[in-house]
Amino acid sequence: MLVLRLATRDDVPAIIALLDDDEQSKGREDASLPLDPRYFAAFDAIEADPNQEIIVALRGERIIGTMQLSYLPGLAFRGAWRGVIEAVRVASDLRGQRIGEEMIRWANDRFRARGCRMAQLMSKRSRTDAHRFYERLGWDKSHFGFKYDLEER
Repeated sequence: MLVLRLATRDDVPAIIALLDDDEQSKGREDASLPLDPRYFAAFDAIEADPNQEIIVALRGERIIGTMQLSYLPGLAFRGAWRGVIEAVRVASDLRGQRIGEEMIRWANDRFRARGCRMAQLMSKRSRTDAHRFYERLGWDKSHFGFKYDLEER
């Protein structure tokens, strides 16, 4: 049985390990212990913001998935709120078991409960498996995304 809940500070090492357990972001994170204190500072800032949540998915005692949910107010669509999903990860040894599907459906239900009109996410262009996954769940590939790396410029 999959259990989804808000992450705690004690979950941060497992979350960072999941973020690092990904071919496309391998090496970007440093899951070695002790963790860089910036991870805990970021977690504390997220936890303090009522419009941000880090979610973990557990099977038994093992954290097997994570995602960040953000709730954004806006003026468009008559002041509608949007839910944004970031950093979705499922443990590599458990992919293909519909865990990610359950996580995304849970996130959408959470967004609805908070009054969000729509949910959105971005996915790197090279993550074609993820694109097929989201499209299978009914997500529309409706926008182009852009990023600007402030550290490199």
